[in-house]
Amino acid sequence: MPHRSAHEAVGQHMAIIAGDLKKPSGRFALVASRFNSFIVDRLVDGAKGGLISHGVAEADIDVVYVPGALEIPLAADRLANGSYAAIICLGTVIRGDTSHYDVVVNQSARGMADVALRSKIPVLNAVLTTETLDQAINRAGAKAGNKGFDAALAAIEMVNLLSQLPGTTH
Repeated sequence: MPHRSAHEAVGQHMAIIAGDLKKPSGRFALVASRFNSFIVDRLVDGAKGGLISHGVAEADIDVVYVPGALEIPLAADRLANGSYAAIICLGTVIRGDTSHYDVVVNQSARGMADVALRSKIPVLNAVLTTETLDQAINRAGAKAGNKGFDAALAAIEMVNLLSQLPGTTH
């Protein structure tokens, strides 16, 4: 039997829809925590660099600073009013000696997911959650790349994907 592509194997009627990294339309918001700013500033630079390198004009990027990771969802929710194609949330939470870490990590992540589902726009969670300062440094541009840059690419891909899906209003 001759080899068939995946598309041929499942039939001609199956649609495959995927995002891409083509220049997206719209504005982007970065919501960044000031807590651990020496790490978060690197994430902001990475996210801006990722957007700009894929055709987003710097004038189409707004940066909003909040005190900490728990404040990110509220600011993202206020920004999710139709003015932005996507919101990229940036922060760093490093485990300490108390359970406060777990509260911050879980509640900020839940809040960001709630905003995305309610607003129907991509809300990317690029809040680093690490055990050590070294892990955070590595994820903000050292050994493990820059998670802000990665989130920017994911935002572009999601904006481009959602523009192809039924029910899209943007």
